[in-house]
Amino acid sequence: MILNSLFGHNKSKDEAKRRLTLVLAYERKGLPPNFIERLRDDLVCVFSKYSQFDVNRIEVDIKKEREGFEELWISIPFKQ
Repeated sequence: MILNSLFGHNKSKDEAKRRLTLVLAYERKGLPPNFIERLRDDLVCVFSKYSQFDVNRIEVDIKKEREGFEELWISIPFKQ
């Protein structure tokens, strides 16, 4: 248990769980496996035309909300 916390294995476990959740969400929605990456790349292309946005920090994810609903979550931050 102590070794896991020292070497960050909990982070790896959490990341693996998040990725598995995404794969399952893709399958349920009929989305291609690389949907999130492609969508993020498209958003970067569009928002890079505007200097107000920090395109390096664009985030795209599928999040499971309460009551079993899944949502497409997109964050496009402004530059500070």
